[in-house]
Amino acid sequence: MSKKILVTGATGQVGSELTIALRDKFGGGNVIAVGHSGAPDKELKNSGPYEVVDATDMNALRALVEKYEAGIIYHLVGILSAAGEKKPDLAWRVNMESLKNVLDLARNLKLRIFWPSSIAAFGPTTPKKNTPQKTILEPSTIYGVSKVAGELLANYYFLKYGVDVRSLRYPGLISYKTPPRGGTSDYAVAVFFEAVKNKHYSFFVNKETVLPMMYMPDAVKATIEIMEADPKKLTVRHSYNLAAMSFSAQELALEVKKHIPDFSYDFKPDERQKIADSWPKTIDDSRAREDWGWRPEFDLSKTVVDMLENIRKH
Repeated sequence: MSKKILVTGATGQVGSELTIALRDKFGGGNVIAVGHSGAPDKELKNSGPYEVVDATDMNALRALVEKYEAGIIYHLVGILSAAGEKKPDLAWRVNMESLKNVLDLARNLKLRIFWPSSIAAFGPTTPKKNTPQKTILEPSTIYGVSKVAGELLANYYFLKYGVDVRSLRYPGLISYKTPPRGGTSDYAVAVFFEAVKNKHYSFFVNKETVLPMMYMPDAVKATIEIMEADPKKLTVRHSYNLAAMSFSAQELALEVKKHIPDFSYDFKPDERQKIADSWPKTIDDSRAREDWGWRPEFDLSKTVVDMLENIRKH
């Protein structure tokens, strides 16, 4: 390939796995991992270039793009929902300034951009079942507000400047490679680690809580697929709805217990319950399926088996 790829936020939940998948596909030297600290995991560090850059620093980011002659940026920098509520000013600065920098670079240097939105863009007034592609976006967290603003900004840069920016509204993401990072859906990750290690988990949401979820291999697959899709077929430049499965916290606990019979659990909702209650239960992603052929591979039972197998292995 002639143009190299930058992955900002490469040490995060999505970035750490997406970077490896891109290196497997395009070669390690063609995919530059970009983090905000000098401590990537061994796989990330040994499989290709790693650079430390603050994505809110426009000059540093531009220098990196020019150094590697990058043509594509997967921009995954972000402070998540629950963490963002503790530091809303920081969340806004990191989430929005970094995106604006990337879009301006794309405008001036003719780059292609991937940027993730989230179900956090939805809010209490959004229809909860089969949430449509075009719907009410009135989030109640600073993270969600930054996602709505980001979607509008991305679409503006596409319409005004012709920037090829593509986006997905990720559901809650489940992964064994990175620990929970302050997201409201993190109970669906933490439960696996606690079940294997301590045989007990206290959910921070109630047992009836249902959220859209996705196993990380499907999220990585969708991210690469949308970037490889024919631009003429893309009808959405704000952000595509994306879905794989929805289940309650109780259903998740029972599925884990099938494989760890002595696993016990309880429910102790905290401040994150209010955020979870503001999000949809199921998502209509028919537009993504029609436009670029999106199909998930993992349901709840396959996800649980694979998660437990990999956590035990690692």
